Amino acid sequence: MKDKIVLAYSGGLDTSTIVPWLKNNYDCEVHAVCVDVGQVDPNEKEDLAKRAIEYGADSIDIIDATEELVNDYIFPMLKSGGVYENKYLLGTSIARPLISKILVDKARELGANCICHGATGKGNDQVRFELTIMALAPDIKIIAPWRLWSIKSRQDALDYCIKHDIKLNMSAEESYSRDMNIWHLSHEGLELEDPANMPDYRNLLQKTTYVEDAPDEAEEIEIEFEKGIPVKLNGEEMDGVSLLAKLNELGGKHGIGVVDMVENRVVGMKSRGIYETPGGTILYYAHNELEQLALDRETQAYKRTVAVKYADLVYSGMWFSPLREALDAFVDKTQETVTGKVSLRLYKGNMITKGIESPYSLYNEEIASFETGELYDHNDAAGFIKLYGLPLKIRAFMKKKNEDK
Repeated sequence: MKDKIVLAYSGGLDTSTIVPWLKNNYDCEVHAVCVDVGQVDPNEKEDLAKRAIEYGADSIDIIDATEELVNDYIFPMLKSGGVYENKYLLGTSIARPLISKILVDKARELGANCICHGATGKGNDQVRFELTIMALAPDIKIIAPWRLWSIKSRQDALDYCIKHDIKLNMSAEESYSRDMNIWHLSHEGLELEDPANMPDYRNLLQKTTYVEDAPDEAEEIEIEFEKGIPVKLNGEEMDGVSLLAKLNELGGKHGIGVVDMVENRVVGMKSRGIYETPGGTILYYAHNELEQLALDRETQAYKRTVAVKYADLVYSGMWFSPLREALDAFVDKTQETVTGKVSLRLYKGNMITKGIESPYSLYNEEIASFETGELYDHNDAAGFIKLYGLPLKIRAFMKKKNEDK
């Protein structure tokens, strides 16, 4: 009886190469699963499925998981404030656990004993795929061709396809390594591998206008949040997918959310990538502005620590871990008062805060004003400063005493 292998299939160079490779090296059925998290053009679904069969897949299933990604993965991450190494909004990272979970579900449905992914042996995605599979289905075997085959480069993969009469809809010159979902689009490879090279943004960017070509007039928007989750855009109530799609359009138009980053991969090396996250960048900025108004000082400070750890967990593929679940419980508690509206102006890659309002605002104009009010007496500050600075004063006396000796 042939083994059944579920393949994480995108239709790109790597997974297109893997289909015939699996057939040539295993006595197996290959069941391709393309998890649509916002990257599949509806007009290309039929062609995507057709090509998978032409390459040798026994079946192809395209599963729309965009809504689940936004509501169950992206929005919890947004609430956490997690950003990897101060720049990366975790676009690829956040989708991998969901894709892996769906692969496991499909393997169970088909009675498959193996899951195959196209992540390279140098990348982060192999870690993310495999940790999720281990957490959800420790009995299922994992096949990672990039760690097994003789192919060493994208050109080798193209040559393999040519040798086996696999007709791809791409060329070596176009073979950036890209990952797209509703949250972001990443670019790696080719001239980007040298950090000294400035990207050819006008040729590279696909979701975002190059900042120099963005409109010369600003555009104003208003985002409304309920308990940390965006629910309205410009006064219109919208589901998460529609709201994010519209912000991608607006942010992309005004050149917002392009990051050029050299990051530290999980596997121990540095890599360089260009990330486009227009809508996500706007949401992170607006959410943070609202938290400035609605969270007290100590909670806000500790949440920044949590955000760093949360980002590390997402980046490292530890979504299905007890710690991430525990951090979510903390984050959800902090978000109980993160409700309100944030007004922004979008202009040539910038976001300018126009105004913030919240029914849970901790900003008190009477206290904050330079005018003396009933809640704050300027004279009270003298005693506070004496006590707050007492350790510094004692230390200074001690140093002077020892110096005098």
